[in-house]
Amino acid sequence: MHLLPSARSTTLFRHCNDLALSAVLRGSRWDSWRLARWASRVSAPLRLIFLLLLATGVYAGPEPAAAGKIDYTFDRTISREVLENYLSRSITMEGLLNGRGDFDDNVRMLGKVGAKFIGRSLCLWGGESRLLANLERAKEQVPKVRAIDPDLILQACIFEIVTTQVEEVPVPDWVFKAFTLPAETRNFRYKDMLSPDGRRVGQWGGNGSVPDVSRQETKLWFYYLAASFIDLGFEAIHFGQVELMNPNDRSLDQWSQVFDLVRSYASTHARRHMLICDGHVPSGGLVREGKLLLDFHSFPLRVKESQEKPGAGVLEVGHSDGIYGRSKGGVTFSGWKCEHLPYLVELDNYGSSRQPGQPGAGGIWVWGYDEITWFAHQDKAYRAEWLQYAWDWLRRTDPNGHLEMPGSRTMRSPLDNQRWYSANAPSTAVPNGLDDEEGIRAVWQADLSRRSSPSAPATPQQN
Repeated sequence: MHLLPSARSTTLFRHCNDLALSAVLRGSRWDSWRLARWASRVSAPLRLIFLLLLATGVYAGPEPAAAGKIDYTFDRTISREVLENYLSRSITMEGLLNGRGDFDDNVRMLGKVGAKFIGRSLCLWGGESRLLANLERAKEQVPKVRAIDPDLILQACIFEIVTTQVEEVPVPDWVFKAFTLPAETRNFRYKDMLSPDGRRVGQWGGNGSVPDVSRQETKLWFYYLAASFIDLGFEAIHFGQVELMNPNDRSLDQWSQVFDLVRSYASTHARRHMLICDGHVPSGGLVREGKLLLDFHSFPLRVKESQEKPGAGVLEVGHSDGIYGRSKGGVTFSGWKCEHLPYLVELDNYGSSRQPGQPGAGGIWVWGYDEITWFAHQDKAYRAEWLQYAWDWLRRTDPNGHLEMPGSRTMRSPLDNQRWYSANAPSTAVPNGLDDEEGIRAVWQADLSRRSSPSAPATPQQN
């Protein structure tokens, strides 16, 4: 019996397959990427039968998330919905995995509040001589954090700083190979990462400068850091002030190469085969030939001093260089288009003015403090109230934006010499905790209740 298909029957089969696929994408719950991934794993006849069942409505595909249940599923690419679900449960935990704060109590707090995106959890500002020791510590601690919730995304940081200590770090052979360069036995070279025209050289003191992403040595360093973080289980990297590092890369060719290389590495080494990249973008974002280089944007909240209540702060479109309404759009790495890319806003740290606690210091100071220090100086009830206010203001004013909750962060308060903000409930482990756990949890619980309620108003339209 002759079982091989004729050319005519093969053409007809492919035509039916295409028609079924088109119908599925118009009417089912499946997206094109999931279908393509599934289709590559099954035989052609089985694929056609399954697609026809979907197209005719006999089978509608997997059930959507139950009411009140938030979807955190992604692999290789991430949908806008899932990305924003993560951003809506983001919290800054500066240095969680490099020795800042009480590790065990921080992990307890993350589980209690229900955090999903752990920002700045490996946060190394300079200090490259301690890099390898910090990586070893993170290697031991990452599994302990993930044990509380396997869906968690841990974020590491690559900042706008490099110091002379980088010359203590050897360059592995695999870094040269990624750039198709001959391997050398040497350490990283500090001076080869700096701008040739001297811009921002020595900005962080005599031994620290802003690296120039157009320099080959800088790209080698960034790739080494990113790949090392990915190997430890980090699925997101904050690239700091990306626009500060590209004075000689206005076409964004160099940043594009960096992101292409680290994403390629993530596709075969990351837990969910993807690296989620962001950075501070005062211009509104990095867009090259219509494509967004980052997966989401981030920026400080830019809190404005209240004119009505001494010590209070408000949010306002157009104040300073706030990102509200200005996040650029385009085509994302994951393939979806947007007019405005989703973004995070955070209570930033940047020091203290010459008049801490006083109004009118100018610039981006809030009553003479940076944002996180101003926040820490408020009483507990006001902090909880303000987090809910900021959450609601964002949702109403620019729903592309998401509030990153404060968990742990550097602060600077000359008046009382406080140097660290902790949202933890005070205990013997964290005696100076400011007890904001319940305030954070309350905001997220209110959001979950809103999502679950059939009578809740629709989420404001996103662009």
